[in-house]
Amino acid sequence: MTRAFLATFMLGERNAIRRLLKDLKINVVGEAPDWETTIKLAPVARADMLVVEWFLRPENQISAIQNLRNACPAALVIVLISHLETRQQVALSASSNASISKCEMPARIAEQFLSVAASIPVK
Repeated sequence: MTRAFLATFMLGERNAIRRLLKDLKINVVGEAPDWETTIKLAPVARADMLVVEWFLRPENQISAIQNLRNACPAALVIVLISHLETRQQVALSASSNASISKCEMPARIAEQFLSVAASIPVK
C-alpha cells in the first residue's frame, strides 16, 4: 500500500484529503500543520509520497523543497496549489514530482493522486 505524508495548514483540508487518500487505498502515515513539523516528522514517517501545501513552505520555496527531498530522498513530492503566477509554476515543476490544483473537481484530484502512486517503484 502506498504511504503518504500530508502537510497543509488547514485542518479541514487535511481531513478532506485524508479521506480521499483513504478511499484511494493510500495510507496517510503522518500529518503536519506547518513547515517545521513537516521537516521533523516526514523523514520518520517513511512515506512514498509527500503531499505539501505550496504556501506552507518558507519564503525560499525551491530551497525548502530541496531540503525536504534531502530529508526524504525516496519520496515523491506532490505540491498542492491554489493559483500561481507563471514563474512560480516553472519553479514548481523543477522542484516537485507533481502538482495538484485544489480548484480541480474531486474526481480529477483523485486521478492525479493515483497517477503519482502508480509511478512509485514497488518495494
